[in-house]
Amino acid sequence: MAELRIGTFTPAAPVVLAPMAGVTNAPFRTMCREFAPGLVYVNEMVMATAVVHGNAKTERMMTFTADEQPRSLQVYGSDPVMIGEAIRKICAAGRVDHVDMNFGCPAAKVTRKGGGAAVPAKPNLLRAILRSAVSAASPYGVPITAKFRKGLYDSLLTHLTTGRIAAEEGGAAIALHARTAEQHYAGTADWAAIGELNAVGAEIPVLGNGDIWEASDAVEMMHRTGCDGVVIGRGCLGRPWLFRDLVEALNGRPVPPSPTLGEAGDVMHRHAGLLCGHLGEHIAMRDFRKHAAWYLTGYPVGGELRRRFGMVSSLAELEDLIAETDPATSIVEGGERIRRGHTNGPIRVALPEGYLDHLDDLTVPDDGEVMALSGG
Repeated sequence: MAELRIGTFTPAAPVVLAPMAGVTNAPFRTMCREFAPGLVYVNEMVMATAVVHGNAKTERMMTFTADEQPRSLQVYGSDPVMIGEAIRKICAAGRVDHVDMNFGCPAAKVTRKGGGAAVPAKPNLLRAILRSAVSAASPYGVPITAKFRKGLYDSLLTHLTTGRIAAEEGGAAIALHARTAEQHYAGTADWAAIGELNAVGAEIPVLGNGDIWEASDAVEMMHRTGCDGVVIGRGCLGRPWLFRDLVEALNGRPVPPSPTLGEAGDVMHRHAGLLCGHLGEHIAMRDFRKHAAWYLTGYPVGGELRRRFGMVSSLAELEDLIAETDPATSIVEGGERIRRGHTNGPIRVALPEGYLDHLDDLTVPDDGEVMALSGG
């Protein structure tokens, strides 16, 4: 297994947790880290403007536990100056060890303002953002990485240009979700595009993302594409033990069998307890409902019990529901590969009016008044 380095950090395996809004908060990262310490677990994405202005929700999102190393945060925005100010602020305060730049989010509330997946369509703007980010982080020894998609559409592919610009501007690594923004989460990830990026972006590590549901998928992706590591998103929803499996598989060791329902129930309870400590029980248990559905995916628990898990409102109620399950129950054959999280697409990509008329310009969409996106 090849060694992956991001700045001065060398993870125990070339595996990164993808930032996912509303998911990869401190409790979720703790659950993943307990199964596989020493990897890169990225916090939720935050908006640069909200960081600069001290938005209260964004401040709460930028929470790390005392034992997290490295402390990884993803930042997005479309204004190079604002990006630089945000990264300088969090680096100067000693709050992060690694910053990932989001150039791949297809959500309308992000791309409509020219952020996320919209940025790579304008290579000069992309370069200015990356240059500002690296310049702000470098004095503090904080590496900048970038995660992006193939492009907005099949007719406007930008991944090779994006990777080249990231390398030229001092990026420490790049990661490709091998779908277009229009494709959203539909269909099959185009792993061949990861191989193409790896062939032209060999100066810095290239990581692949998309359709890794089991550890064997990561082994296969790295073999087929030559990429230096993998980024895990939806595949770990309700399955934080996937990171343990990845470490074993990528080190050539046998992967443990999937947990029984009783073992999964113990993990659920641990996760819910951490979330209660993080958000307070009322908010936490409402938030945990989606996690409960993901944990139960692939286990034959019956529709009525599954429905009750989806309405859980207290930790005590969760304990009672777990007690009603058969702890010896195994996941169904192929249950690990049942899709979790977003599956929709294709979508109509929302962009600022006239955004694609002049792709070489440096016009910055006005994201200064949309702090509600981060805490969004």
